[in-house]
Amino acid sequence: MKIIGIEKSSFIDYPNKISTVYFTAGCNFRCPYCHNGPIVKGVGENIKEEEIFSFLEKRKKFIDALCISGGEPTLYEEIYDFIKKVKEKGFFIKLDTNGTNPEMLKNLLKEELIDYVAMDIKAPLHKYEFITKTKVDIEDIKASIHLLKNTSIDYEFRTTVCKELLTEEDILEIAKYLKGSKRYYIQNFKDVESVLVGQNQFNPYDGKTLEEIQKNIKDYFDVFEIRK
Repeated sequence: MKIIGIEKSSFIDYPNKISTVYFTAGCNFRCPYCHNGPIVKGVGENIKEEEIFSFLEKRKKFIDALCISGGEPTLYEEIYDFIKKVKEKGFFIKLDTNGTNPEMLKNLLKEELIDYVAMDIKAPLHKYEFITKTKVDIEDIKASIHLLKNTSIDYEFRTTVCKELLTEEDILEIAKYLKGSKRYYIQNFKDVESVLVGQNQFNPYDGKTLEEIQKNIKDYFDVFEIRK
């Protein structure tokens, strides 16, 4: 398993908890708007597992949780044993995933090794390959959504939106498919230096349009927010 990034203290990645975030290298998607371009490309210095556990031991009085992000962490079979070791240290675990490995997700849920899952919903199901720029087994995506909607742990679905890739109708279609979920967040695109295809390619939605979308779908979920 290759881990190439760390955010030592985060107050926003795990709701109501202070966390450390580690980023695994590589992803099976190539979403052009991705703000973790270097991570997706595997650019970065490898952080050894012993370094991680040494760091966590020193920080256990100051952080509550470990968030595992990427890239796509479930590309690595070793992630299961890694999470198990961290869990044994007494930390809460949050997993960020694109949902392409429902078998791994099912095992982690079954063994109660994760406490929170954030799954990125890239597009309406029929538009997944257009957004991710790769072949996608939609049944895997649907299986992961089903697993989370029927789990007892905390979870969220989230969609990054930019005007060039997702229409208002696309966003409404995603929301209808996810209706009844605990939490759904729309993340407005931010044009930063680390965007996978470079800056000045995409634009965020304007506030007025997002407010109209919110009016239409906010009652579909226990919690709905727009992250700007």
